[in-house]
Amino acid sequence: MDRPYFQRSFGKTDPALRLVAEQALSRAAGAPLIPGNRVKLLKNARENYPAWLDAMRSAEKCIHFESYLIYEDEVGNEFAEVLAAKAREGVRVRLIYDWLGTSNKTSRRFWRRLREAGVEVRCFNPPRFDQPFGWLGRDHRKMIAVDGRVGFVTGLCIGRMWAGYPERSIEPWRDTGVMVTGPAVADIEQAFADVWGTMGPPLPDDELSERSAIHPAGEVTLRVVASAPNTAGLFRMDQLIAAAARESLWLTDAYFVGMTPYVQSLCAAARDGVDVRLLVPGTTDIPILRAISRSGYQPLLEAGVRIFEWNGPMLHAKTAVADGRWARIGSTNLNISSWLGNYELDVAVEDEEFARSMERMYLEDLARSTEIVLGGKNRVCLVQERPRRPRRLMMSGQGSIGRAGVGVIRVGSVVDAAIRNRRTLGPAEAKIMFSAAAVLTILSVAAVLRPLWLTVPMAVLSGWLAVSLFMRAFRLHRLRGREGKDLPGIQAPGPPDDCPRARKGPFPDH
Repeated sequence: MDRPYFQRSFGKTDPALRLVAEQALSRAAGAPLIPGNRVKLLKNARENYPAWLDAMRSAEKCIHFESYLIYEDEVGNEFAEVLAAKAREGVRVRLIYDWLGTSNKTSRRFWRRLREAGVEVRCFNPPRFDQPFGWLGRDHRKMIAVDGRVGFVTGLCIGRMWAGYPERSIEPWRDTGVMVTGPAVADIEQAFADVWGTMGPPLPDDELSERSAIHPAGEVTLRVVASAPNTAGLFRMDQLIAAAARESLWLTDAYFVGMTPYVQSLCAAARDGVDVRLLVPGTTDIPILRAISRSGYQPLLEAGVRIFEWNGPMLHAKTAVADGRWARIGSTNLNISSWLGNYELDVAVEDEEFARSMERMYLEDLARSTEIVLGGKNRVCLVQERPRRPRRLMMSGQGSIGRAGVGVIRVGSVVDAAIRNRRTLGPAEAKIMFSAAAVLTILSVAAVLRPLWLTVPMAVLSGWLAVSLFMRAFRLHRLRGREGKDLPGIQAPGPPDDCPRARKGPFPDH
């Protein structure tokens, strides 16, 4: 069995230091290291979809299926038919979809057909009157768990674009997932149960697998990092990995909008001699994102980070591999929306053989990519011109992240930096600043010439927020009243007399 990543990184140092490092990673990610697993790397839909369908067709007890985006096309209908067929056989089939992700992509008839077949379907976070901005937090996870024996964690959603359009000579989207067997499947199931419980009655405890009840299936150790809004577990882990990497850190991301602390971590690693590489889409389903992402390239390139843009139709994978020993695959993009705002699910694998396979796959992807460099006057430019892509691919406007979300994130970052003089802005950010300035100018003129154009919408929005706050406050007040009746006169107890006040040494006795 391979030693955990930090034990390899600090192999000849004090064992206590290795333990501190491992403990720091577990606490930062909010995920323990789980041994005894087998992990299979799955590339693109041609490897992921058949494995998912085969596992679901063999289900005997339960299927837990969670996807941000499901298209009602031939691919989505194939999955729906399998889920409906298993539900009719008596298998407990539960499905979570995100309201925003499937909006305008899947009809009510699609979900009604599944429910009539016996599938339990729940929609995550539809708009609510009492939560005007609640819809901003999304369930961006993509996972499947079957019978507590196999789990899939991936970046792929369900749709024809992931399978490609051979009849139109359009290649599949580039994406990555993993198949997991062993004790870690219990944590994948628990991640599903946590989100399921936010929308209604929770799953019965006896239907969830215990980690100790699942027999080891291999020698791979991994973490199941189930991020929830405002927890930042994966962000903290990514920061630690950037700090711990000694030789290499190779990243792939579909919607890169780097937060300043993470960009600084990557720059520090590159300046320290680490081979830091970032692979991003060259053609994106969100046209504005190309300029938004490129506006953040300059500090990375100046620090020595190598950046590559994929030449295929769309790069949708979210992966990382460090030092040929540690790898991450899942749904989390390197932007504030994924790190802080969404439910996300990733696996962090600490196995040298698996990490080496990730490195080989990464080098294959770089062979189909174009490197970005700094040219004259520190302008971002291509090493060579990439092949021209069909215009319909560049303007498709489909994918698993909202245009508005990414745009607001980056525009807000640029405007904030300009106002506070927080960092040096690059030429690519000039368009964003011009656009922001134009919008503010229009609003200012409107406020002078047509004040009602602003005051009426603001009054409506303020009234809506006020009503929603009153509703939530009333619910909390009623809840407090019920708790007071159930627990009269109870106060928070102090520590018992025999409670140990301190321990000797930095670690617990056990």
